Amino acid sequence: MQAQQSKEQAKPRFAEVTRNTNETQIRVALNLDGTGQQKINTGVPFLDHMLDQIARHGLIDLDIDAVGDLHIDAHHTVEDVGITMGQAFALAMHDKSGVRRYGHAYVPLDEALSRVVVDCSGRPGLEFHVPFKRAMIGGFDVDLTHEFFQGFVNHALVTLHIDNLRGENAHHQCETVFKAFGRALRMAVERDPRSLGMIPSTKGSL
Repeated sequence: MQAQQSKEQAKPRFAEVTRNTNETQIRVALNLDGTGQQKINTGVPFLDHMLDQIARHGLIDLDIDAVGDLHIDAHHTVEDVGITMGQAFALAMHDKSGVRRYGHAYVPLDEALSRVVVDCSGRPGLEFHVPFKRAMIGGFDVDLTHEFFQGFVNHALVTLHIDNLRGENAHHQCETVFKAFGRALRMAVERDPRSLGMIPSTKGSL
């Protein structure tokens, strides 16, 4: 039993994925057992700021480079970063043995408060309820927040519930969402010392 636990603990949870389309060229390297180090350049400064929140609060090392058709708008870049990050996450999770599977977090920022709940279920599902108080945060279209998470969910194969419970400042609303997402992921992917080697599902697979 101890040998099995040591083997599971030593198994690296790192993945690197490259996605090239006519609209974007993206590379994501992700380490679930990191310390929150990040090197992020998407060409969308506000997205870089939000991805930094995931890294730091999730203790996930992220190395992301993206080149997209920003002369049109940021939609393809933001969505495809979410897709590529989801693909890397799914690869890094392996068979999900020994993880807690579920994670949740409440995060406040001044007047804003958000709750994020994640289930590494193997089934993609997104409930996104964020009533942004304005349409733009600087040059960032708030609609793209949903597109990022939808792309991530579809390819990470997780169920994700995002609720902004209150907030008047759109920047605060969005930042609490990304911080809570990072912390919920951190909890969900954490190795549970009581169940190493076990799949956290009665079906025996996720």
